[in-house]
Amino acid sequence: MSAQSYAVRDSMTMLRRNLKHAQRYPSMSISTLAMPVLMLLLFNYVFGRALGSGIGGTPAGGAGGEYIDYIAPGIILMAATSGAVSTAVSVCSDMTEGIVNRFRTMSISRASFLTGHVVGSVLQTLASIVLVVAIALAIGFRPSATAVEWLAAAGLLALLVLALTWLSAGIGLVTKNVETASNIPLPFTFLPFLGSAIVPPESMPTGLRWFAEYQPFTPVIETLRGLLMGTEIGSQGYAAVAWCLGLTLLGYFWARSAFQRGARR
Repeated sequence: MSAQSYAVRDSMTMLRRNLKHAQRYPSMSISTLAMPVLMLLLFNYVFGRALGSGIGGTPAGGAGGEYIDYIAPGIILMAATSGAVSTAVSVCSDMTEGIVNRFRTMSISRASFLTGHVVGSVLQTLASIVLVVAIALAIGFRPSATAVEWLAAAGLLALLVLALTWLSAGIGLVTKNVETASNIPLPFTFLPFLGSAIVPPESMPTGLRWFAEYQPFTPVIETLRGLLMGTEIGSQGYAAVAWCLGLTLLGYFWARSAFQRGARR
């Protein structure tokens, strides 16, 4: 068996390990699934009338009406960010509890530890996205996307999830305890609120509007909204892919470097 085959086999073993951990200790997985769903219901049914009227939506039935078509892409993106905390916590937990030192004494691929964590977290986060999309459709979200546009949206979300997962893995490797690891990725979850997820940047004060327009999540949200709802994308699509690729490379090399530094201690 080649070295690459051993690496794939060991990575699959680590993936099964991480998925079993998620099954046995479901609290973090449940919060990853529940938070974007609660946000979707909150903004549609509680704030939908006021916010929908403010951006030209049509309130209907006491809920947000067409506002659901505006916020659903933003909340779907929030679902893509929801796995960042659990990734950082699980990696940090393994690093601080000594299990990684035990792995290093065994004849397994060094890359398999991070690969198992990243792939497992990506799969769980994608499951959260599917749940949010299903609930959004059930409460009135009506996208006009074709099959190709749905595939493009799914690809963009998967790329974003991969980028944030690698960054979160790096955070888990460099933090000293799980409390710190759970706090540092929180901006990933809340930055979309300061973008175009809930309201258009044009409705914000000047300074906040500038930040909203140029932060990483806004072009991703606008590209996702354009793919699903047929709004104009323009250069936002290129910016979204560039941000996702850049963050993926940054997170990957940072996590790999941090893991290698830990191995030399």
